[in-house]
Amino acid sequence: MRNPDWIGTEPAGAPPRRVAFFNAGFLRQRRVRRICDLAGYDLKLFRPGPDDLIAVWGHSPYAARGEAVAEKTGAGIVRVEDAFLRSIHPGRAGEPPIGLVICQEGMHFDASHPSDLERILAEQPLDDAALLNRARGCMARMIEAGLTKYAGFDPDEAPPEPGYVLVIDQTRGDASVKLGGADANSFREMLYYAQEENPGARILIKTHPETQQGFRNGYFSAEDATGRIELYDRPVSPWALLEGATAVYSVTSQLGFEAIIAGHRPRVFGKPFYAGWGLSEDFHPMPRRRRSLTRAQLFAGAMMLYPVWYDPCRDRLCALEDVIDGFEARVRAWREDREGWDASGMRLWKRRAIDGFFGGEKAVRFRDAPDGGVARPQMIWAGKAEGPEMDGLVRVEDGFLRSRGLGAELVPPLSLVCDDLGIYYDPGRESRLERLIAARATLRPDQQLRADMLRRSLIKAGLSKYNLGGDAPELPEGRRILVPGQVENDASIRLGAGEVRTNLDLLRAARAANPDAVLLYKPHPDVEAGLRPGAVSREAALELADAVLEDADPVALLDEVSEVWTMTSLLGFEALLRGVKVTTLGAPFYAGWGLTTDLGPVPERRRARVSLDGLVHAALIDYPRYRDPVSGLPCPVEVIVERLAAGETGQGRGLKALSKLQGIFAGWAHLWR
Repeated sequence: MRNPDWIGTEPAGAPPRRVAFFNAGFLRQRRVRRICDLAGYDLKLFRPGPDDLIAVWGHSPYAARGEAVAEKTGAGIVRVEDAFLRSIHPGRAGEPPIGLVICQEGMHFDASHPSDLERILAEQPLDDAALLNRARGCMARMIEAGLTKYAGFDPDEAPPEPGYVLVIDQTRGDASVKLGGADANSFREMLYYAQEENPGARILIKTHPETQQGFRNGYFSAEDATGRIELYDRPVSPWALLEGATAVYSVTSQLGFEAIIAGHRPRVFGKPFYAGWGLSEDFHPMPRRRRSLTRAQLFAGAMMLYPVWYDPCRDRLCALEDVIDGFEARVRAWREDREGWDASGMRLWKRRAIDGFFGGEKAVRFRDAPDGGVARPQMIWAGKAEGPEMDGLVRVEDGFLRSRGLGAELVPPLSLVCDDLGIYYDPGRESRLERLIAARATLRPDQQLRADMLRRSLIKAGLSKYNLGGDAPELPEGRRILVPGQVENDASIRLGAGEVRTNLDLLRAARAANPDAVLLYKPHPDVEAGLRPGAVSREAALELADAVLEDADPVALLDEVSEVWTMTSLLGFEALLRGVKVTTLGAPFYAGWGLTTDLGPVPERRRARVSLDGLVHAALIDYPRYRDPVSGLPCPVEVIVERLAAGETGQGRGLKALSKLQGIFAGWAHLWR
């Protein structure tokens, strides 16, 4: 766990402080109460005294009620507001926040006196190299993943042609406008100066997400869209809008802060928290803010030291990196699933898991075969998608951290991959994973650190795809080479193997190339269980191998060998994670990038030289989708590693009748959801 950066007002280990509230919103919003409780504020309904606190929501109209009680009783005020990353949709849509700001001195949007955030930015050293490097990494991640306060924009919406001046509208009557020293005239001034200072330029007025969704009116309307001025209400990524802008104008909008993160120097017509630090052109100077900050310092203070961040999967406070991990997973799921899916080629027992992964927005509709007449996106189990007629379908397959137990025993997965190009085990065509691996030939420091930490966590927990456990028997001495058997009719063999296509031929090739080595043959778990073909008799195997390791833990074996010889087995990837040399005779996804000795037909298109961290990032962080078995939420890989290590997977041994029955009901879920 990364340590939370937020430092509350209570000493470490202090019991939660009783906090009264008189706003029904706190009663309704369980997530808000939970975050406050974890931060040391125990919200309850009671009559406070002078030693107590009263929680109010920012400077909302309902805050006056709590302020009046505080004046009568002598209680202190603690103000609570959403943090700068909140949710996919605005809070008025009912979605709970992933972070709060909890302030006893003042809110960040109230410029009338210094706030808790202003004191952080003015007084904290903000010179710790590790903190600033983390800030740079988080900024880059937010831009790359398209994360903003409300991240429910349309990822397919093309941004306008670049070269415009961006003018940012806000919701009329918002407290951040009034308390930020602005009013309706400030927006008129902003639009006037945007035209005067940029003669002839296109002016785009960006509406607020709550205005786009009909919750509240903005300060601008269609009447302002005259001449070279356009009212822009398309649900496009704010980061894409900022990238195409030549100048940015803001009153107090958070998008002005994001403009600074994106490298702009916005022209500011109010007094928001990000003004006055030398990073903006301020129409109204703020004399008490005398310090000049870098972008990384402003971001570290506003996003890492000021808010209280919450991890809904682990139910704990956390650092910003953990919030980004989880938010990115949930946003990805919403973007991919928002139109709903039609799914074909899914066996009955798989359907409940498929709907759990992809039916969060609209229930998955299951079909026997693809239907070109449906409007919704279509997915198909990858093994059922061979042939050119399946082009255009999204292929689905188990991920590389799958479960505790075999898929052949109907144990549901914790991870699945979706591939819109091909599928990772078919080198005959480019896959989405190939593109992701090539893109990770260069990693930022934060990406390299995350991949390295993930790899170390996997090794420490002894995790693999199926996590079956078992023993590591006493092994013969010498230079040991592990030869993992495979399911011989598996698609990865049919599509990805070279001349060597059977387990017996693999043993022959390994022995011929290594006559003096100690060969250790490990049959595939599905083959050992009698569920799939590929068995080699013990007698035949021992003519070539020095030992046949039945019921042995393959991960434990990797600690005892110096090399792995394989056709296309995932065990080759798991060996690379542990620093074991790998020789491939086929073309698995991890071959051809400079990390393996390749004796098979690796595609010429795999020309990028990728580090182990780059491969890990692409294969385990970027490519799969994960679903937390405890909370049911889309989650990052780190949560699955913790669940598997702790045995908290919710996965028993497969129960065929029950799994099929659940699948039948999942197939009709769209009728009642």
